[in-house]
Parts: sequence; C-alpha cells; structure tokens
Amino acid sequence: MSNPDHPPAVGVLDQGPELIFPPGFLWGAATAAYQIEGAATEGGRTPSIWDTFSHTEGRVVAGHTGDVACDHYHRMPSDVRLMAELGLRSYRFSVSWPRVQPGGSGPANAAGLDFYRRLVDELLGHGIEPWLTLYHWDLPQPLEDAGGWPARDTAGRFADYAELVADALGDRVTYWTTLNEPWCSAFLGYGSGVHAPGRSDGADAVRAGHHLMLGHGLAVQALRASRPQAQLGITVNLYPVTPASDAPADVDAARRIDALANRFFLDPVLRGSYPTDLAADLREVTDFGHVRDGDLAVISTPLDLVGVNYYSRHVVAAPVEGAEPEPYWRAPSCWPGSEDVRFVTRGVPVTDMNWEIDAPGLTETLRRVHEEYTDLPLYVTENGSAFVDAVVDGQVDDVDRLAYFDAHLRAAHEAINAGVPLRGYFAWSLMDNFEWAWGYTKRFGMVWIDYDSQARIPKSSARWYAEVIRRNGLAAQ
Repeated sequence: MSNPDHPPAVGVLDQGPELIFPPGFLWGAATAAYQIEGAATEGGRTPSIWDTFSHTEGRVVAGHTGDVACDHYHRMPSDVRLMAELGLRSYRFSVSWPRVQPGGSGPANAAGLDFYRRLVDELLGHGIEPWLTLYHWDLPQPLEDAGGWPARDTAGRFADYAELVADALGDRVTYWTTLNEPWCSAFLGYGSGVHAPGRSDGADAVRAGHHLMLGHGLAVQALRASRPQAQLGITVNLYPVTPASDAPADVDAARRIDALANRFFLDPVLRGSYPTDLAADLREVTDFGHVRDGDLAVISTPLDLVGVNYYSRHVVAAPVEGAEPEPYWRAPSCWPGSEDVRFVTRGVPVTDMNWEIDAPGLTETLRRVHEEYTDLPLYVTENGSAFVDAVVDGQVDDVDRLAYFDAHLRAAHEAINAGVPLRGYFAWSLMDNFEWAWGYTKRFGMVWIDYDSQARIPKSSARWYAEVIRRNGLAAQ
C-alpha cells in the first residue's frame, strides 16, 4: 500500500525516442550514516569524530549536528517504502562504525548490527539491492584519540570491523565498498581541518591517505576470506583536471593537482604503486617513510568493481599576485606540496556549493579510469547537486537539480557508448541531510526533509528519476 506521506511517483518525461541503458543497469540512490540516521546515543552507539567535530563551537555552520539528522534510525521502514515507490533498484548506504563497534575495537554491538540487519531485510523485501559502504567518514572517537588515520594501527582496526560486518550481513549483501572518498577523509580531515577530526598537518594528511588505502586492502582481504562471492570495491571521488592555458606553469599545476586528487589513490589501488612525480611534489612534506614493504601489494588486492563519485572539474593555473583566497575545499592546506597552484573559476553555472556544473567531465572521468587503469565494472556511486529549494503548495519543483541529473546521465550514456563498462548509477542523495561542515544549510536530496516535522516530500527530480528507472533510459533530445 502506498504511504500517504509520499505519494507514488508519476511520469514526467516527454514521449519520444530514448537513450536506453544496458539491460540490468543498476539504478540507485545513496546516503551516509551520520548524515541521515540520527539516534546518536541510542542502541549502544558511541561518538565518532563527526559527533565531536560538530559539537565543537565554530566547526559546523550554525552549530548544527547529526544528533537527529533525518531520524532515519527510527523511520527506516517508511524510508525504504519510499525508495520502493520511487522505483529504486539499489540503495547505497553506509554502516556507522561506532554503532557497530563502539570504541573501534572489540566485539560487535548486537543492537547496532540488528539495525542494519533490519535495513537489509527491508530492502530485500522490497526488491532493492543493498549496496554497503563500510566507511563514510565516521571514525570512532577513541581511534582518533589513539592517532586516527595517520596512525598505522587504524588500518588493522578497520579490517577487524569489516569482518564483523561481513559475518553479520554477508549472507544477504552482495555489493561492498570499503571506503567512501578517502581524499576527503585524508585531506579535508587532516590537511585543511575543515572536516572531522579538524586537524591541519600536511604530513598527517599524506599518512592518513596511505593508511586509509592500507585499511581498504586489509578489509578486502578479510571480506574475500569471509565472503568469497561478494562483489568488492572502493569509491573514489575523481575530477578531470584541466590547465587554464597551455603555459608550462599552468600545465604543471594541473599535473600536481591530478596527482593529489586522482592518481594518489588510483595508482596504488589499481597499479600497486605511487606516481613517481607525486613523491617529488611532496618531498618537502614527507619522505614516505610510513610506506612499508608489502603495503602496496595489500592496497592493490584485486577488486571486482570501482565506484566513482563525480561532481565537478578542477581548472588550475600557476599563482598570480593578489589572487582571491580559495574556497575551503580548494585551499592550499587541502593540497600539500601544491601551495603554488591556483584554482580558476570560469564563470559557468554553479550549484549552491559553488561547484561548477560540468557534465562532460563525467564522461571524461569514466573513460580515463577505464582506458588508463582497469577493465573492471565501473559504477557512478555518487553524482548530484545542491540547490536552494522551496516548498510551494506542498510541492518542491527542483528544476535545476532535474536538469543536472539529466545532463549527467546523458554523459554517463555517452561513456557507455564509448566502451566504458558502466554498470550502475547512484544519485546523491536520496534525501536532504546533514551536509557535513555546512550542516543543514545545503540540500542535495531528491526528497525534501522538513527538519522540524521530519516530513518527506519527493521533489520533481525524484518523480523524474523514477520514470528514468522505469524506462531504463532518457528521452532523446
């Protein structure tokens, strides 16, 4: 029966010739535990670095926290019914490490695992494929107190945690990704400090990046031993990086940012080595003494798939005197060893995050991963946009977000036509949620959340996406 709080989706696409996706293409939406679950102190859950960070004055806009968020912990069954009404074939969610393993070590918390058992059962009962992400940035606070990701021991603790989750859910979950966007965990969390845990040290950021990947490799090995039939991967946030001109200094700036944004993670995971130019760029930051014999073999443990999160393009240049300060995610402290790089704004349309909209960059990114790195199946595990939305007469007509999805799905289709083995697409995000350091001031969701009443209203983009899924394609332009 339909839930009256969120009416069934209706078709809004024009009729006509279509761009059809391959049979079995996996259509989904994504969320993350701390951004939606709430129930921060219930069921044995203990604090993560994001609980600590958001409760620290001045860290998050307006002092917002994830204590309640979208209250998904209590509203999960109705949220899954909403997913089914929107026709989702898959749901990408993350497991809260401190909910499952308070303290980051020791036995599993039965109450925490039971929540995810119920979630998986609800999804399967509605014909929705669970897609589980083990880590979406919520490191248990005791592990941070012991050194966090810059400490090598954290990688081993992550593998232990992965095994606990696999023992509980591996009989019903096929798709697993270890980490979500390790660049953000390392460079925003330990480089610029604008994300949890809020530390600012370039060498720590580089060590954190390595140990995140080491934890990934160890977790893949543990999962493979426990659940040999599982489909295992990692999710990386990638950007096409373009020089602002053909000038040698601008070309070198692009090389530097590509090394830190893309190749820092792609090369160790898919090639078993770090880029040689990266080590030279970082010689004033670290000597890579934290990399031990055998680490790269673990990090490059074979995978079954690669997840790509795509939002925008980086256009970079050599610095000029008197240039404006960079936005937080492009600040020099996010890019150790690249303080002499300037990010260029081109004057093209942007989202509410001030991220430039560049749909062709998705095609470019997918083709690069396939043509330069791997024949593995690829999935767009996040793609979406924040815009200023409003409820008018009980509806949210988010035409800008709809247009964003449409353009990027066409770019994904173009990549498939170019030979990329793209097997699925997850819209970010299913619902409005706690947007990290921006709190509740930025809305990415296809479903509006009233944070006072917790009412859910599917936006125009949700109804449109439901019709795309039903057709397995887009109307031709």
